[in-house]
Amino acid sequence: MGGSTRPFPESYWNHNAAFHGELVADAARRGGRALDVGCGEGLLVERLSAVCDEVVGIEVDPASLERARARVSGIGKAAVSQTDIMDPGAVDRLGQFATVTCVAVLHHLPLEEGMERLAALVAPGGRLLVIGLAARKSVADWVLDLLGVVPIRCASLWHHEILDIGVPTAPARESLRHIRAIARRTLPGARVRRRFYWRYSMVWDRPDRQQW
Repeated sequence: MGGSTRPFPESYWNHNAAFHGELVADAARRGGRALDVGCGEGLLVERLSAVCDEVVGIEVDPASLERARARVSGIGKAAVSQTDIMDPGAVDRLGQFATVTCVAVLHHLPLEEGMERLAALVAPGGRLLVIGLAARKSVADWVLDLLGVVPIRCASLWHHEILDIGVPTAPARESLRHIRAIARRTLPGARVRRRFYWRYSMVWDRPDRQQW
């Protein structure tokens, strides 16, 4: 598939990239191999490559994948491939990544099965880091999100947010309450927090032992 001729920026800030700094800093504590699931056009893969021994990005969208390949083409320890994480056998390195990141992707997947698949990629002693979107399903969800409108808008103006970076998007389906409940059942010990920019974070550490 031919690439888009639209002049997308080399670097940018938006409500997902706002979390890249903390993800990279967290990955730096472990180093080793990292995997970015749903890597889009590859900015996080590029940033992770500065602190990890090897970084793999996987993406299903052909146009985004082409841009990601161009972005990391000069980075010897970074690679991207067209892979659907939910395809059986799609990722042949289960349990081999010290860090697995997943930014604004989990809501594209079947929730419980997606969590299980992400967890299976994490090496013993490694960490899964998710930045996700949750749907507004309760009065509390609406109130908390409305309270954030003005400060988030100010932050977006301050950082010169680029809203459209040319990657596929989808609306969130599940509420944060539901996501927490599934995480408790699927990933014991996972820490799910409501975050700024209408996002949530989920952190799960795989025990050092092989069974969990």
